[in-house]
Amino acid sequence: MPFTEDNYEKALISLFEGMGYQYLYGPNIERDYYVPYYEAQLEESLQTVNPKKPHAAIHEAIIKLRNIDMGSLVQRNETFTDYLQHGIEVSYFNGKEMRNEMVYLIDFEHTDKNTFQVINQWTFIENAEKRADIIVFVNGLPLVVVELKSPSREETDASEAYLQLRNYMKDIPSLFSFNMFCVMSDMALSKAGTITSKEDRYMEWKTKDGNYESTEFVDYDTFFEGIFQRERLLDIIKNFICFSKEERGSAKILAGYHQYFAVKKAIERTKHATVSNGKIGVFWHTQGSGKSLSMVFYAHLLQQELSQPTIVVITDRNDLDDQLYTQFSKCKEFLRQTPVQANSRENLKELLSGREANGIIFTTMQKFEESDEPLSERRNIIVMTDEAHRGQYGFEEKVDATTGKISIGTARIIHNSLPNASYIGFTGTPISTKDRDTVEVFGDYIDIYDMTQAVNDGATCPVYYESRVINLNLDDATLQALDDEYELLAEEGATTEQIEKSKKEMSHLEEILGAPATIDSLCQDILKHYEENRQYELTGKAMIVAYSRPVAMSIYHRLLELRPKWTDKVKVVMTGSNQDPEEWHDIIGNKQYKKELAKRFKDDNDPMKIAIVVDMWLTGFDVPSLATMYVYKPMSGHNLMQAIARVNRVFNGKVGGLVVDYIGIAKALKEAMRDYTGRDRKNFGNPDIKGMAFTKFKEKLEVCQDLFHGYN
Repeated sequence: MPFTEDNYEKALISLFEGMGYQYLYGPNIERDYYVPYYEAQLEESLQTVNPKKPHAAIHEAIIKLRNIDMGSLVQRNETFTDYLQHGIEVSYFNGKEMRNEMVYLIDFEHTDKNTFQVINQWTFIENAEKRADIIVFVNGLPLVVVELKSPSREETDASEAYLQLRNYMKDIPSLFSFNMFCVMSDMALSKAGTITSKEDRYMEWKTKDGNYESTEFVDYDTFFEGIFQRERLLDIIKNFICFSKEERGSAKILAGYHQYFAVKKAIERTKHATVSNGKIGVFWHTQGSGKSLSMVFYAHLLQQELSQPTIVVITDRNDLDDQLYTQFSKCKEFLRQTPVQANSRENLKELLSGREANGIIFTTMQKFEESDEPLSERRNIIVMTDEAHRGQYGFEEKVDATTGKISIGTARIIHNSLPNASYIGFTGTPISTKDRDTVEVFGDYIDIYDMTQAVNDGATCPVYYESRVINLNLDDATLQALDDEYELLAEEGATTEQIEKSKKEMSHLEEILGAPATIDSLCQDILKHYEENRQYELTGKAMIVAYSRPVAMSIYHRLLELRPKWTDKVKVVMTGSNQDPEEWHDIIGNKQYKKELAKRFKDDNDPMKIAIVVDMWLTGFDVPSLATMYVYKPMSGHNLMQAIARVNRVFNGKVGGLVVDYIGIAKALKEAMRDYTGRDRKNFGNPDIKGMAFTKFKEKLEVCQDLFHGYN
């Protein structure tokens, strides 16, 4: 007998009952079908959660819930989410005077004081009469809508459940004013997302206990027990759902399972480190898997678990500082405070000394310098360092060969400045086995979420490699010397000007890479590849990584000579200099112009489709529709892995990202993969576009074979 949707619904209800939920059959409940929540249960639960509050206060809270009807669905939902996470401030007359108090919708500290119910066939009437499959209620509030599809009907799947949920949001939007997240499931596949999530951002929950080293396919009970254990559900609702203020409006974000469990581990390690050696550990989650948001969730939970510490977020570049600061600022309501940026060492000291607790302060490593006096000796400071492996975090002293001056590593300077703080490092790439400084600063790994798991989960796309090396007559020794030079400069925290100076010293290489005939061959081949692949699956935006600023300008001019109508399609994004030729200024533009280009490039509907870069946009810059990167610049190590990760973001219809190599980075790519997990080295250590094409061909062939099953 086939396992029908009705059978599946009953199995899920039984699963919920086993987790301590009360089951109710919707049609048997006496209620007003025009009210989205369970009124009688709500009032009873609020009295239980707020035992010392008078009926008048409870009544006012319910009125506020009833009147959540202003603005868009997302705005109403944001208001309710704030009420749910932090309580409702009410005013009422107690017979003598007006009183202001907080009424809480959930008791997050005492799970058993809340009422958990699973109700099927709950009918609600608004623009139309609709009946949801399963709704999870907490204290009478419809917090989770579960839409099911039959596991035995081939014509339906979880994607159809997603479309059904979107239709519900149009037909009965008030139900979703009170929604925390949604679930779509056909037994074989279960995913969760929010009211703003596109289908490709609905994610599986692949573990009950945080062990996800080898999870690719999981049973439905793992998904539901992983999320809906009562205490965990309340934890997710309070601490792992937030709104991010984007330019197009607020986006509601539900943490992925890897973020949830990793942040919980980090909090426990932090509690131990603050009373011991100050080494919290290293949080390695592969690029594109939501590391910045994990940092937001961690910072939020720190405030509650560690008596409101001051958080100092350190990056190694101003642009990364701006990007991370912007992400935190978008979530300031969730964080319950506004992050600030320190614009100098003196300002950093003022920001630290002007408070005894709280605060999220962003700064760069360059704000720290050798000094006899620490910036602060407080113990309740947590230092969060982004990309904690670049080499600038050294402890060792170095002697200048020319002057004989002794300088100490940045890590030592930071530790001397904040001697009693605790330190955690966040990274998207692994720590080198040769890198002892990072472990010395931060401690061991807290959690690892590798490339393989991220791709399996759909958190990132696979990245493939294609070699189209044009004849440059460069020997390996020259390329290796260049790699070594850049690595050395990067480790010493070189500025853009220093790197540019180094490139000028390698003028013979500049002449080869920038020769008109070479640039012509390069541009001709890029155009051929780009235009051919627009017809197939590798659509989306493209990025050309140029060797130097002059080479970038040469590529730009030659592309426009070959495609004169592409003036709005191709743009150069790089830093400017006072010594630049006059004609460059209009092309490069000022800081505001670059911000506008970034906004345009992130908009998949904008005509700007190709960005030519040198160093900018290669780290911390997310463009989901970016599918192809043309590399005409030697890169290695972490810099290489961070750069190619620009094309691994998930986007609707995107099957993967492609790195097209014109300079010979294959060896560097294999070297960079050396410190990754064993399965990452196996799956991505030698990526191949032909292998991807063959895999896709086999998938399509299997579909065709299924269509013609039974026919000769």
